[in-house]
Amino acid sequence: MKKIALSVIIICLILAGFFGGLIYDKVYGSPAIVGELINRTVNQPKDVDFSQFWQVWDLLHDDYVDQGKLTNKELLYGAIEGLVNAVGDPYTVFLRPKESQKFIQEISGSFSGIGIEIGLRNNVLTVISPIKNSPAEKAGLLAGDKIIKIGDKSTADMKLDEAVNLIRGPRGTFVRLTYLRNGAKDSREVTIIRDNIKIPTVAWKILDGNIAHVQLFIFNKNVDIEFDKVAKEIAKSKTEKIILDLRNNPGGLLDSAINITGYFTDPGQVVTIERFGDGKENTFRTQPNGILKNYPLVILLNKGSASASEILAGALKDNRNVTIIGETSYGKGSVQEVKDLPEGASVKITIAKWFTPNNQSISEQGIKPDIEVKKTEEDVNTNKDPQLDKALEVIKTK
Repeated sequence: MKKIALSVIIICLILAGFFGGLIYDKVYGSPAIVGELINRTVNQPKDVDFSQFWQVWDLLHDDYVDQGKLTNKELLYGAIEGLVNAVGDPYTVFLRPKESQKFIQEISGSFSGIGIEIGLRNNVLTVISPIKNSPAEKAGLLAGDKIIKIGDKSTADMKLDEAVNLIRGPRGTFVRLTYLRNGAKDSREVTIIRDNIKIPTVAWKILDGNIAHVQLFIFNKNVDIEFDKVAKEIAKSKTEKIILDLRNNPGGLLDSAINITGYFTDPGQVVTIERFGDGKENTFRTQPNGILKNYPLVILLNKGSASASEILAGALKDNRNVTIIGETSYGKGSVQEVKDLPEGASVKITIAKWFTPNNQSISEQGIKPDIEVKKTEEDVNTNKDPQLDKALEVIKTK
């Protein structure tokens, strides 16, 4: 009898626990099991109340209807993106692991896409420059074109990194862009097939017997070696004067801009001043080189010239009073530092702004030409280059 009574008690307790759990679930709801949350307070600022953030975090996990769609990783990345985007700087961005890898590939000199550098100009997605011989250049996109749609998606209020991800893709796939060109009333649409983009760095040729036309396309990790080869070839050639063409050069590595400036100047010349938010400054100067410093020089710029190309042009303008021909440059004079994060992610943060040796802000003004010459769409279509023609005319008087 005692055994039977004990069995009945155990069964009753089990049933009571079961039905009690059902009642509790009905009244209070059952929390979703989403995995262990670790490092909840590590590195948390002391003067910031994060209770509201964690309250929303818990509410999502408790009440959101599609619990199966919630993952802590996506919520974490979304929160970081929102934090970074709240800064309001298009060049300060959080890069998820895949995006971070694409960024590394671009700096290395190759990636898959259509080959344009884009940025936000007055919150409008704008082509900074098409890369030389890229699908974008062959499709006719020009610096200054405003991209208003990617596929069927409007770019209004679109973040820069989102636009980059939509435009890039595997080789052989296509992307449809709707854009508006300055001076045009109607938008245009173009479908571009993506390809592997190998970014050229530098090319040169002799014009009119003794003038070296040197084109710098980008300041990536290959440019120092490639430019050194070109400089030595020029020094051994019949070159007497140089046109340095920085049109549609979206920039890149600061160290390379400093290094290349040294080919055209004496050592110790100021290349750029890096100014931080707390008022601290770094002054970057040229190292001994000067292989090309005695050659008369003019520079070509356009609105596709940005970042490191503006630093180089500004340094040579201020140090050698070099004549600049073309259009005002893009005005991307800020410094981004990439910080690696766990699992392959990274964050790119604007930490400083660049100023020319004469203390001109590149970010706010760009580099203005001494002689303004515009290159029209008709010029492009008819293979005319009035900017280069003007550079040839001017350099012959030097």
